[in-house]
Amino acid sequence: MRVLKFGGTSLANPERFSQAAKLIEQAHLEEQAAGVLSAPAKITNHLVALSEKAALNQPTDTHFNEAIEIFYNIINGLHAENNQFDLNGTKALIDAEFAQIKGLLEEIRQAGKVEDAVKATIDCRGEKLSIAMMKAWFEARGYSVHIVDPVQQLLAKGGYLESSVEIEESTKRVDAASIAKDKVVLMAGFTAGNEKGELVLLGRNGSDYSAACLAACLGASVCEIWTDVDGVYTCDPRLVPDARLLPTLSYREAMELSYFGAKVIHPRTIGPLLPQNIPCVIKNTGNPSAPGSIIDGNVKSEGLQVKGITNLDNLAMFNVSGPGMQGMVGMASRVFSAMSGAGISVILITQSSSEYSISFCVPVKSAEVAKTVLETEFENELNEHQLEPIEVIKDLSIISVVGDGMKQAKGIAARFFSALAQANISIVAIAQGSSERSISAVVPQNKAIEAVKATHQALFNNKKIVDMFLVGVGGVGGELIEQVKRQKEYLAKKNVEIRVCAIANSNRMLLDENGLCLDDWKTDLENATQPSDFDVLLSFIKLHHVVNPVFVDCTSAESVAGLYARALKEGFHVVTPNKKANTRELAYYNELRQNAQASQHKFLYETNVGAGLPVIENLQNLLAAGDELEYFEGILSGSLSFIFGKLEEGLSLSEVTALAREKGFTEPDPRDDLSGQDVARKLLILAREAGIELELSDVEVEGVLPKGFSEGKSADEFMAMLPQLDEEFNARVSTAKAEGKVLRYVGKICEGKCKVSIVTVDQNNPLYKVKDGENALAFYTRYYQPIPLLLRGYGAGNAVTAAGIFADILRTLQH
Repeated sequence: MRVLKFGGTSLANPERFSQAAKLIEQAHLEEQAAGVLSAPAKITNHLVALSEKAALNQPTDTHFNEAIEIFYNIINGLHAENNQFDLNGTKALIDAEFAQIKGLLEEIRQAGKVEDAVKATIDCRGEKLSIAMMKAWFEARGYSVHIVDPVQQLLAKGGYLESSVEIEESTKRVDAASIAKDKVVLMAGFTAGNEKGELVLLGRNGSDYSAACLAACLGASVCEIWTDVDGVYTCDPRLVPDARLLPTLSYREAMELSYFGAKVIHPRTIGPLLPQNIPCVIKNTGNPSAPGSIIDGNVKSEGLQVKGITNLDNLAMFNVSGPGMQGMVGMASRVFSAMSGAGISVILITQSSSEYSISFCVPVKSAEVAKTVLETEFENELNEHQLEPIEVIKDLSIISVVGDGMKQAKGIAARFFSALAQANISIVAIAQGSSERSISAVVPQNKAIEAVKATHQALFNNKKIVDMFLVGVGGVGGELIEQVKRQKEYLAKKNVEIRVCAIANSNRMLLDENGLCLDDWKTDLENATQPSDFDVLLSFIKLHHVVNPVFVDCTSAESVAGLYARALKEGFHVVTPNKKANTRELAYYNELRQNAQASQHKFLYETNVGAGLPVIENLQNLLAAGDELEYFEGILSGSLSFIFGKLEEGLSLSEVTALAREKGFTEPDPRDDLSGQDVARKLLILAREAGIELELSDVEVEGVLPKGFSEGKSADEFMAMLPQLDEEFNARVSTAKAEGKVLRYVGKICEGKCKVSIVTVDQNNPLYKVKDGENALAFYTRYYQPIPLLLRGYGAGNAVTAAGIFADILRTLQH
């Protein structure tokens, strides 16, 4: 005998209902089959709403009519498929059941409340009618059908709304029915009968349990649970698209997974199957050829130490603590006896080793009752301050990692908790079963999906993913996108994927949680309709529960730099070549670092100084190793390096500035470079890295141009005026050359002060030969003197700057 159970989605419409019927038929032709049916999708929700609304004397017509219409739609479709289907007789049964429901609703309205026995009678009508329709389908095809009446043949103990089946007695009753071998067996799920012969329910979504009980009573060869997914996955595939299908699970793994929230199977389903070692197979009605997942007692690990990750939501945690807990016999017993007496299910328990406190979780819907019960039970202890006030934390979820192989594996807990930490998720409580089959962490519910994603990536996916949110797509930003495209295959070999989830300019932005197609991103951005808005980005990462978002700012905008503190606080890493944030007031500078540390996210700005040169990292490493900066001098501008190098070759200031502008070495308005302010910002960043607390206004700046020169003029007008300075600069170059020196534009840090100016240097200075757009930075430290640590190379250009940003993006994976 094979038992096949079909859930509501598998029976939702005529096509699916017929598919389920054909699967039972196919099984019956191979081996006698028993079908256990749920109500069609949405029916139970309508029926539950009917009694609830009637008790409140609210209108019920909408739910009543929509429910009956679902049944009419199914039987009309089944009759259209096979005109032998007894349409009129089945419709009459449906009408009769709903007439009874209507009478019960009127009684509920008059009473102003709904008794559990009446509610049970109404709630299960969907399953009863599913059986009536399935019986008619088989009879239309010439089969003889045996109906197992669960109220008469499954003995259950418990309340009207949630009971447990007594397998031994139920087996005797099923055996006594002497089911003929040639008959198709059908039974309504969700229901059983108590010792008085009254109808009781097996708990919401209890049809899986019904099927397992029938399988145990029949001694079935297998219990098949047919649903709308291919089997049991390592986690909910709706949350993690690359979740893996599990071919096999042990009974105990399945019980742990279902208990802690896995939706594929009801938590109580395994219990009746385990004693007889009846396999349970999870199959997809819409994809019957898929192998599904097999749950039994003969499972090999298949190399997977962890089988699944679950989340159980809508929980509240209670903390019972105080000096009266220590050494007092029976305190824990009183806590849980009080919960049991109130009919409240306790889901997770932890106790401190000092016996000072006990923490446990209950469904949030039971929280108020649980608090009242505890305060009544411990009224004396609370009044005498032997216990602290009962603490309740609501809106929590339990994230559980489950697997038989965890007992022998090392480091699972470390990887689990590290994944949560890296996703910036605080852990409220931790519990591990004595079997070492599961580890659970209680987290805020609004972080549950991020927790599942981060944990799954850490335990099941070797691929490291960066979700990049790019603002600014000018020269550097555009080049960064091209580098990401070019490096895709190389990074894939290293199990790294960079998904560009957002591209934004000052006006509009593109968004895609799975990563944008970059083939024609410029056109796509031009056609985008979403205005650029940082609040929309924040909402986006929360809506899609992005685990590793990296905010990349390739603008030079002060307004964008002002967003970094908030971005770090909200869970972004921040990567930027924009110097504005690190040269704002010290209070903001410090806030950025505090937020990065508090959120355990990275603020990376290697390209603030020296573009692609590893300046910041080397300076930070020196200081971390105990070195101290005593003196610094450097050429920090690629454009000014080019200009001053060409001056010594005989070009005039106006000629070389025009050449630099033409080659794209300067900004469109060269005065931005010649002012020295960009160099001043870089110098201030280095000084602050070295621990010198200065503001930008403290940096002494001697620009290349005389003060007020070309003020109020356009860039082209300025270029026309620039020859006025040629004679002066030619003279300065000649004077320096006569002394065996050259002019350089240099930033210096000395005795806690910063200065940017034109200086002359001789051949003994490491800056003497630096020109043609190169940067050079000479660090004189306690360890590096009299010969300094010298970093030299091209420090300007879109390609090298983008490459430096790219490197910083990859460094976010190391956090």
